[in-house]
Amino acid sequence: MIDLLVVGGGPAGLATAIHATEAGLEAVVVEPRPTPIDKACGEGLMPGAVNALAGLGVTVGGHPLRGIRYLDDRHRAEALFAPGPGRGVRRTELQTALARRAAELGVRVIPVRSGGVRQSADSVHAAGVSARYLAAADGLHSPIRRQLGLDLPDPRPPRFGLRRHFVIEPWTDCVEVHWSPRAEAYVTPLGPRLVGVAVLTTERGPFDDHLARFPLLARRLPASTTTPVRGAGPLRQRVGSRVAGRVLLVGDAAGYIDALTGEGVSLALAGAAQLVRCVRNDRPQAYERAWRKVSRRHRLLTESLLLARQHPRLARRIVPTASRLPAAFTNLVNQLA
Repeated sequence: MIDLLVVGGGPAGLATAIHATEAGLEAVVVEPRPTPIDKACGEGLMPGAVNALAGLGVTVGGHPLRGIRYLDDRHRAEALFAPGPGRGVRRTELQTALARRAAELGVRVIPVRSGGVRQSADSVHAAGVSARYLAAADGLHSPIRRQLGLDLPDPRPPRFGLRRHFVIEPWTDCVEVHWSPRAEAYVTPLGPRLVGVAVLTTERGPFDDHLARFPLLARRLPASTTTPVRGAGPLRQRVGSRVAGRVLLVGDAAGYIDALTGEGVSLALAGAAQLVRCVRNDRPQAYERAWRKVSRRHRLLTESLLLARQHPRLARRIVPTASRLPAAFTNLVNQLA
């Protein structure tokens, strides 16, 4: 019987398998999709995520990111990363790099769907494999989380994300966050002639309609694109617990607030490290507290910013306030970086 069965071969799942293998555990990944796996995301890695990847022996290319820049139609605020640069990296490149590292360590990947999960007092079973523990890294709308009854209802209006890539030389070395009354557009430089644009909104509709709400940005972008529009949502996922017996949730499956602060990958990497530590110590019940501890700062800041975003009067003041208080803005950004 293996030590850890990881369901999901995205960044969270592969990082969990890598951590487990380096800790001397036997880990197997279940993932039916071939590499590379793409999904809608902002594709900006904070410095903490870059450092965590390096600790796993994973290097990525992409474009260096110097900081975060907020813009509306009249104001601009910029905060530089104190720990060093982040990276703008295509999701496919990130997942490929993690898959390559996992293969170097001998992690076995089973190309099937996990199906249902069954547990006993000392093991868990899925995809025809028995393991001491199972890490559910099966995404934002985790089927395993739903099967275990860990989803909680969310009374707030849902938010959605849309992403597309444009062929243009990056005009910035920061992640630019353009604010409009009802949406944000995230601009991430990804390479010498590649820029990713992700829109977050509470309203459904075509990408171009949402982009039109940011006229300054829309005029800068070319007509040529390299990828179709990808979408994700509802983004907010409330979870009752990260642990159910011998099943532990990691990455987006462990719960998600919003993409406003761009910390999804960083949290997934931190959660993977904590999950493996708890499994290695045979203390799965300690994972809930550990996950809450490593995610506390992110959850507090993201919830606060999202609360302001949902009130029109406060939302209009976000960028002007950041512009008037550059030291406070820089401090908040670096709390997350």
